[in-house]
Amino acid sequence: MNYKLYLTILFFLPFSLLGQQKKSKADDLFYAYQYEKAIAEYKSEMAKRSLSNLQLLNLADAYFQTGKFDDASKLYLDVNKNDTIMTVNQFNKLLQSLSKNSERERVKTFLRSKADKLSPELLENAEFNYSLLEIATDNSNTVIEGIGANSAQGDFSPTFYKDGLLFSSSRLQKSKSVYEPSGESYLDIYYGKLGADGELVDVRVFDKIPDSKFHKSTPYYSEKYASFYYILSNTENDELAYDDNGKNALAIGILTDSGKSSFLLKDLSTSFYYPFMDDTTGRLYFAANFDDSYGGTDLYYVYTNNGQIFSAPKNLGPRINSPGNEISPYIHNGSLYFSSDIFYGYGGMDIYKSNMLEGDAFTIPVNLGNGINTVADDFGFIIKEGADNNSLTGYFSSNRNGGKGGDDLYRFSLKNTPGLKTFTLKGKVVNLTNKVGLDKVSIKLLDREGEVLKETFSTVDGDYRIEVPWSSQITVQTSKDGYSQLSTTYSEDGMEDLQNKSFNMGLVKLEDLLTNKEDKTILKLDKFYFDKGKSIMNAQVETELNKVVDAVMHFPSLRMVIENHTDSRGSSAYNKKLSTDRANTIKNYLLQKGVSPNNIVDVVGFGEEKIKNNCTNGAYCLDFLHKQNERTLIVVVDK
Repeated sequence: MNYKLYLTILFFLPFSLLGQQKKSKADDLFYAYQYEKAIAEYKSEMAKRSLSNLQLLNLADAYFQTGKFDDASKLYLDVNKNDTIMTVNQFNKLLQSLSKNSERERVKTFLRSKADKLSPELLENAEFNYSLLEIATDNSNTVIEGIGANSAQGDFSPTFYKDGLLFSSSRLQKSKSVYEPSGESYLDIYYGKLGADGELVDVRVFDKIPDSKFHKSTPYYSEKYASFYYILSNTENDELAYDDNGKNALAIGILTDSGKSSFLLKDLSTSFYYPFMDDTTGRLYFAANFDDSYGGTDLYYVYTNNGQIFSAPKNLGPRINSPGNEISPYIHNGSLYFSSDIFYGYGGMDIYKSNMLEGDAFTIPVNLGNGINTVADDFGFIIKEGADNNSLTGYFSSNRNGGKGGDDLYRFSLKNTPGLKTFTLKGKVVNLTNKVGLDKVSIKLLDREGEVLKETFSTVDGDYRIEVPWSSQITVQTSKDGYSQLSTTYSEDGMEDLQNKSFNMGLVKLEDLLTNKEDKTILKLDKFYFDKGKSIMNAQVETELNKVVDAVMHFPSLRMVIENHTDSRGSSAYNKKLSTDRANTIKNYLLQKGVSPNNIVDVVGFGEEKIKNNCTNGAYCLDFLHKQNERTLIVVVDK
C-alpha cells in the first residue's frame, strides 16, 4: 500500500452507499479506486453523452493516478478554462502532470499568469526550489540502502524506538482482514531490532499497542511523555464507524507506558495522519484534511498536557502547506522535515526541510535533493546523530524502482546535515521619526563580491521577509526614494544571530531633516553657540554637529556648505576671521567623524556681513538681539 492509497482512506465509502450515491458505473469504479476500469467506462459513457465537469475531473484524476500525465493535464486544463470547480489539490495535480511531462517552463508561465490569485509564499517556494533543481546535488557522502527486512507488501513510516524501529506495514496476517482498495492487509505496526549494520532483525508485530481488526499505523514514541502516538480506524463496538456521509476516517490514539490507551484526536469526518510529539515544546504535530487546508492534507499542531489536548489545531501556514499534500512531520535540531507532493519537486512525494524560526515562522522548505528524493514517492523521513557523533543516520520510505513492495524502508548515512542551508532575514522597516511602517522599501541581499542575490520590498505595514542560499558573507542594503539608505555587512557569525530574531530597520525621510531659513535649505539643528570670542569645540556645538554626521551617514550623497556668522561687536576684520575659523573648526570635526570631503562643498565665514536685525556697528542692542546674528547654517546644496 503506497502513501497515495493511504491518503484516500479518508474518502472510503461502503460499497452499498456508493451504489446509492453515484450516477454512473464509471463513478462507482472511480470511487472504488479501480482507476483503469473507470477510465475505460468513462470513455464508453463519453461516446453516448457528455460528461459533467465533475466527471471530467474524476477522469483526469484517474489518468493522474495511473501515470497518464499527458491525458491528465489536458483534461485539467480544459476544465480549468470552462469551470471553477477544480480544487486547489487538483490545481496541484495539473501542474504536477505538466512537470512530469518535462514542461517545467510551461508550469512557470502558468504560475506567472495566476500570480495575483496565488499566495506569495507558494510563488517564492516554487521559484526557490526550481532554482535548486538546476544545481547538481552533491550526494557523494550519502549512502542509501534498502532494508533487507522489507516485504512484498507496503512498509513505511519508520520511527526510532529503544534499540530498534517501529514501522507500518500491510503484510498479510491471519488476524487482519484484506483492505479491498489495496488488496492487502489492513495496516499494522511492526518492530524490528537494529543490528550494527543498520539492518532490521527479528521483525514482528508490535504487541504493546492494543490490537485492532482495522488500520493501526504510523506510530511515534515520546521518551519525555512515555507514550505512543499512532493512527487507527474510527470504530464503534469493534466495527468501523462512519459519519453521516458514509465516510470512515482515521483518528490519533495514545498509549502510555502504564497501559492506558484512548483516542486523542477523533472526528468521524476528518482523518489524521503521522503524529509526531515534539518533547521540547509539548506540541503534537500531525497531518489532517481540515476545512482550512491549503490543498490536500496539511500539517498542524496542538498543545498537550499530561496526554490531553488543550489547544485548537494550528495550521503551519502557507510557507509549509501548499495546494498539494503535506505529511509525516519530523523535527530534528530545530529543523522541520516533512514530505509533500507539491508540483515543484522531482515528481511524486518529496522530502523537504525547513528551519523553525521564532513566532511560528519557517524558512523556505528546501528539497533534500536527488538521491534521497526521486521521481517516485519519498516520505516518512527520520534522522539522528550516528554512533560516532561525526555523521548522521536515518530512515525513510519510498516506492522507487528496485524495491520489494509498494513502499519500502531505506536507510541512509551522511556526513553533513541534509538540504541546502539558507539565510533568512525578516522584520519591519519604519520611519525613525514617527515609528510608522514604511511600504515599498527595497531590501537587497548582496554576496561577498557585491552581486545582488535577491531583492524584496516591504509591505504596506513595513513588514518584509527575504531568503537566499547561505553565503560566507551577506550585505543588507535598503533604499526608498526620499529616505535614507542602510548598508551593513555581516560575517557568518552575525548571520547566525540574525536568523533567529526580527531584524527591524529605521529609515529617515530627508524632508524631516531639512528646513528653510534665509531663503536656503538647511539641515534642521538646534541653535548652538561657540564660547565668546573662541573657535574651539564645546559640548553644545559637538551635540548638534553629531546630527550632521548622522544625516550624512543616512544620506551619503548629501552635499553641503558650512556658513558661520558673527554679530557686529568687534571689528569687521576680527569677526570675518573668527567666523572663518569657526566654520573650519566645524569642517574638521565632521571630517574626523567620518564625513567625506566630497560632502563639504565649501566653508564660508561671513563675519558680520549678513546681520539679520538692526544691531549693526555702533547700535545699542541687548545681548539676546546680538545673539540672533550669531549663527551657523549647514546649507544643503545637493540632496
